[in-house]
Amino acid sequence: MVLKNNFWVLVFVLLLFGFAANFHTAKGTPRPRPRRILLDTDVDTDDFFALLYLLKLNRSDFDLEGVTINTNAWSNAGHAVNQLYDILYMMGRDDVAVGVGGEGGILKDGTILPNVGGYLPIIEQGVTTTGGCRYRQAIPVGIGGRMDVDTNFGIRKAFLPQGSRRYRPTTQPTTQQVMYDKISAGPITVMAIGAHTNLAIFFMKYPHLKKNVEHIYVMGGGVKSKNPTGCCPKNSTSCTRQQCGDPGNLYTAYTSNPYAEFNIFGDPFAAYQVFHSGIPITLIPLDATNTIPINKEFFDTFEKTQNTYEAQYTFQSLKMARDTWFGDQFYTSYFMWDSFTSGVAVSIMSNLNKKNGENEFAEMEYMNITVVTSNKPYGISDGSNPFFDGLKVPKFNLKRGGVHSGHVQTGLEDPFCIAKNNGKGRCKDGYTEVVTGPEAVRVLVATKAKLNPDPNSPLDRTFYKSFLNVLNAPQNSGRFNFTTQFPNYKEVLYKPDLKKRRLGKPVVFDMDMSAGDFLALLYLLKVPLEVINLKAIIISPTGWANAATIDIVYDILHMMGRDDIPVGLGEVFALNQSLPTFSAVGDCKYIKAIPHGSGGFLDSDTLYGLARDLPRSPRRYTAENSIKYGAPRDTDHPELRQPLSQEVWDSVLKTLDPGLKITVLTNGPLTNLAKLISSNKKASSLIQHVYIVGGHISNGHMDKGNLFSVPSNNYAEFNMFLDPLAAKTVFESTLDITLIPLSVQRSVSSYKKILKKLRKTKTTAESRFALRLLSLLHLLKQNHSRYNHMDTFLGEILGAVFLANDHSQLSPSLQVKPIKVYAHGIESKDGQTWIDVKKGKSVKILENINDTVYYNVLAKQLSYEKQSAVIASFDEQNKQ
Repeated sequence: MVLKNNFWVLVFVLLLFGFAANFHTAKGTPRPRPRRILLDTDVDTDDFFALLYLLKLNRSDFDLEGVTINTNAWSNAGHAVNQLYDILYMMGRDDVAVGVGGEGGILKDGTILPNVGGYLPIIEQGVTTTGGCRYRQAIPVGIGGRMDVDTNFGIRKAFLPQGSRRYRPTTQPTTQQVMYDKISAGPITVMAIGAHTNLAIFFMKYPHLKKNVEHIYVMGGGVKSKNPTGCCPKNSTSCTRQQCGDPGNLYTAYTSNPYAEFNIFGDPFAAYQVFHSGIPITLIPLDATNTIPINKEFFDTFEKTQNTYEAQYTFQSLKMARDTWFGDQFYTSYFMWDSFTSGVAVSIMSNLNKKNGENEFAEMEYMNITVVTSNKPYGISDGSNPFFDGLKVPKFNLKRGGVHSGHVQTGLEDPFCIAKNNGKGRCKDGYTEVVTGPEAVRVLVATKAKLNPDPNSPLDRTFYKSFLNVLNAPQNSGRFNFTTQFPNYKEVLYKPDLKKRRLGKPVVFDMDMSAGDFLALLYLLKVPLEVINLKAIIISPTGWANAATIDIVYDILHMMGRDDIPVGLGEVFALNQSLPTFSAVGDCKYIKAIPHGSGGFLDSDTLYGLARDLPRSPRRYTAENSIKYGAPRDTDHPELRQPLSQEVWDSVLKTLDPGLKITVLTNGPLTNLAKLISSNKKASSLIQHVYIVGGHISNGHMDKGNLFSVPSNNYAEFNMFLDPLAAKTVFESTLDITLIPLSVQRSVSSYKKILKKLRKTKTTAESRFALRLLSLLHLLKQNHSRYNHMDTFLGEILGAVFLANDHSQLSPSLQVKPIKVYAHGIESKDGQTWIDVKKGKSVKILENINDTVYYNVLAKQLSYEKQSAVIASFDEQNKQ
């Protein structure tokens, strides 16, 4: 039972109160202030293990005051910030400041504007939050990568309580704000367990505040380490050696860079700035963490000892990581990276009277190292290095011919980095290398985890014991989880009885989860079943939201009583953008046009802060899987596995009643539809019609598209640009297509008109939610330049309204024209659609509708009581 006491826990608690001997003073002597801590984290699974460890310590000794999020690594900002808020709420620490993002940029001359968000490595940072992914592309995007981190394998929504703090547009504290507030307040210790972008930007912007940072503890790098994974058995003739013995751990990029570790590789130039800041640094690299894996003995002991909510959450996360780990290597390749760093840091801070970093958990050694940011020969100009290429004065006044002036790795398959003979990569970007001379920085380095001196203990590392003891101690423990916070909550699925209903035309909705798509979904769910039978929803994570945002789709379906509708997870890369040799990673050539910050992923992934008001569905993304679908093993609940888009499509097509065909509405990139018709030759014959919301047919040089973030491309529309090859594939197919282009969308994009109609109609839960969302989008558009493109999302609702209604009522004007889509890999032209009389495909184009009737139809349909919400909100759900 949670929080049950036993003797050894009580003994440990008594010892924990005296954890730091240097804080215990003689009677009458004033007690020293606690050591203030700021944690900069990428909120990966092992990061919140470290966070929980710190939160459990005695606050009179160690006080975690702020957490800032590194947003260009293993998690996406909107999902990461809300998970942090929920963890802190569980732990009773709503006082801890949380900073994420920011809209500032860096000018071409190197001037750093306020509130740079850290969404991009410094070398890619311009004046907006859009940009490339030369380093981040090493991190898998979907299942097994950022999707699993953003959802914590699906455990996050099932376990963590929900408090009042959440991301809200324009009011969320930024990373640089929180750093400035905490560092300027006085002496503080910083722990960096992600990429170093945030810290480097802060030191470059506010060099006078370096003096307040007493010490930086870094998890990252590999100095003299030898990767224990990817090795072949002795005398094996069939095994191919992978990253075995490499200094780094880039398992997705070892053929181009065997030297770097993920955190430092995330922004090598930023790491260089931190290491060369003059602030004392203790590094806990792979050298040490490779010696403290989550071995079976530790795992089994942990499984038997879960006396607090935080211990339960941590173990459940570890268990799912193990159950979904590749092959059978979990116990030898999943290490205590960040949690070990927190333990070593706290132990060193508890023994500051010792000069050489002596501590309980790790052996230490001083080394002279630097961070490699570019590759020799220095001083070349090959188009890989924005700090120098094409600039008369190098950015930040860097030295020509200096250590930053060589070739900078451009991607996972950078030809410069791939050796032709031995297959071992030659690039060293992000390598924490031992050097001599002026580039050397004296750093205290953890080299090995200390063994447990107790030979009878199953835990053979001293930190194993500390970690379990701290997490299971009743002191500073979590107050509740989701189910104990809301004891009346029941996981009930709402499914209408369709057996006796005369159902309308079967429809599949393909959406990229923009704000407009969610409003379109609400509308489709309100259309009478006799008109539309919404058979399935297909998710396109190649558009305006990240894959983990699929949970909002589940929540809206639950709210509307439609838990019967299957949701398929689509492709996470545009066509030909994933690596042929490793499909989990790839380039961001097109999706880089979406802002990471305001008005982009941050807002879409949180539905502009409103997603947490929706009732929580029992359905959610989970990493549960089975051998049947190619997983290495069955997890505990394979029946909860998230279906993929192709599987949902196959199921829909197989279960169609004789004589019926599917109508498809696409509100995002055409990736999923293109994959379907390319892989299933019969699919096109079973699709009655396709309505495509997207594309722009220009009527002159002043009639431009909406691709505001790609200045070189004036005439493309986002949905076509985000996967131009998929669009080309669909438009060259035999499908019967109606195009709803940007021009007609713009004709029904008046916030004032739709808001006026919604305010005058009778309200339902769904119309009130739509009104809140639209009002917020309108307000943001009026007051903040980063939200100028909000009209785009309002126009996206048109496809659902046009598909579902009597066309004569809307007085549409349709023309058949031959359409061609440009898709040749040229950024300035890709995604453009035009009329090509000779080679174009004949497509019906919606050119005009009666906008007054449109707004009336939209508002009235949302206000009808029939097919209305069964649960209005999260608050109502938890009052039942």
